[in-house]
Amino acid sequence: MKKYYCLVAGLPEIRIDDNKQNFDLKEFKEELRANLSEGDFELIKLFYRKFDNLNLIAYLKDAEAKLDDRGNLTQDDFTEILRMVKEEENPKDERIPVYFKEFIPAWLEEKPLFPDMAWEDQLATLYYDDALKCRNEFFSSWFAFNLNVQNILTAINCRNYDLDLGPAIVGNSEIANTIRESNSKDFGLAAIFPYLDDVLHISEEANLYERERRIDALRWKWLEENAFFKYFTVEKVFAYLLQLEMIERWVKLSQETGLKIFRDFVQELQHSFEFPEEFKLNK
Repeated sequence: MKKYYCLVAGLPEIRIDDNKQNFDLKEFKEELRANLSEGDFELIKLFYRKFDNLNLIAYLKDAEAKLDDRGNLTQDDFTEILRMVKEEENPKDERIPVYFKEFIPAWLEEKPLFPDMAWEDQLATLYYDDALKCRNEFFSSWFAFNLNVQNILTAINCRNYDLDLGPAIVGNSEIANTIRESNSKDFGLAAIFPYLDDVLHISEEANLYERERRIDALRWKWLEENAFFKYFTVEKVFAYLLQLEMIERWVKLSQETGLKIFRDFVQELQHSFEFPEEFKLNK
């Protein structure tokens, strides 16, 4: 396992309550590209693939759409990838995430891979299924933990407002499938997900802004606990990247803009579901 003594030692110390950022995610990616081995940088690209996912949806809707430059792929890459997927049965190009080869034809043929699930969630399911297969245990464990937290909170919201949670749960992991099938109060997870009580307590927070802060605090805690002994490794770098993302997000948000984002989120959900009046935020 390669050690990155100079890189890790030179990273500025960060805390969850920092109100400034030392790197943005795009700059940090280039720093890592220059300092990590090829294999370790491929691991880091798993994180940045979530921006590729957003960009893929945007590109498929509009080839001239402005893309998020934090992704691994450029506009030209998407043009070439789409051409290859249309013309070749199994295109061999290292730029193409394996799950793109499944998702793009389904989109083009308008044949959902997972019935009743939004296209964005279908792509997220493929992404997480792929990430959970990562041979690096720390990376796969992080993706599993993060997905589990998101799915439990989603399931609680669906249950609270009498919505079908099946199509809202992302991924095909053991915990995702347990949530879909369980009618018990704890979704049948008490024995298999040690952070369940933490997530249940977070779900009781009525203020959406504060709830998000507490979710990030739980994520930060997980990273601190699980990366503590990963001295000077790519795992330590990955943990730093994830924490950097949290800081970047909150530095850009005041409580007012955070509330606006959640209003937009609720409005987006209302395109698919009819929510009770008490769930709608006052404007």
